[in-house]
Amino acid sequence: MASPASGSAIIPAGITMLDTGGYKICHFRKPFLSNTLHLKNYPNLQCRSKSKNSFSSAVKAQAVTVEQASAQVTPKTETPVVIVTGASRGIGKAISLALGKVGCKVLVNYARSSKEAEEVCKEIEAFGGQALSFGGNVSKEADVEAMIKTAVDAWGTVDVLINNAGITRDGLLMRMTTKQWQEVIDLNLTGVYLCTQAAAKIMMKKKKGKIINIASVVGLTGNFGQANYSAAKAGVIGLTKTVAKEYASRNINVNAVAPGFITSDLTANLGDDIKKKILGQVPLGQISLHSTYLATISE
Repeated sequence: MASPASGSAIIPAGITMLDTGGYKICHFRKPFLSNTLHLKNYPNLQCRSKSKNSFSSAVKAQAVTVEQASAQVTPKTETPVVIVTGASRGIGKAISLALGKVGCKVLVNYARSSKEAEEVCKEIEAFGGQALSFGGNVSKEADVEAMIKTAVDAWGTVDVLINNAGITRDGLLMRMTTKQWQEVIDLNLTGVYLCTQAAAKIMMKKKKGKIINIASVVGLTGNFGQANYSAAKAGVIGLTKTVAKEYASRNINVNAVAPGFITSDLTANLGDDIKKKILGQVPLGQISLHSTYLATISE
């Protein structure tokens, strides 16, 4: 390209001005020469040199400006941080692995199964995800606070909480002990309350979050030999509806999923008579798999 003649100026043909919050970017197409420059038509354009080297420097500077502006306007996607309680086995494990596969950072909570929890973390890391395990009883406030702190210290926040931890202590009401009743209520209901309250404090600050409570169909229908479990899960459903209303204005979504009879360590411990009664209420007469619910929960 020949150097501009003395007294002429380079006019950008088809100039487009883009204001990107601090930077004004000029998009040039074919430059042409003109002996007359009407600066009033281009108030943001300054021509200070007529040499070939100066023009080259200006183009390079313009390219740097475009790159800086692009870095500013390109949104940064943050990887969601998820806490899954009772995640070493059953539904909790399946949920953790599914979320780990899609790139979530997952805290795998467990009560006693440390080896199984570590295996879940290794599987997530094998997918290229991030995971850490935390041993704690969600029915104990101190353990819940420590769990939330562990996630925040590691990853800065908590985006999603999945309250999945649960136990069974089955028996007919006439024979059920107070201990059997209280253990189930403490973990399956009070644990949901404690975890929700603690995680919501983090979510409220950024006005964004999701809480998913794993309830059960027996919380809606009741079930022989599970007065404690049915009561706890019915409580989870009622808690979910109330918390959803209280936190809606803070952009925190709260939902419950009520699985039917599925293969898990909990259902494996049910007596044959109880299993028979449950399956008698299922139209297909068969046990569901974890994958049946994963799509709903992962969304």
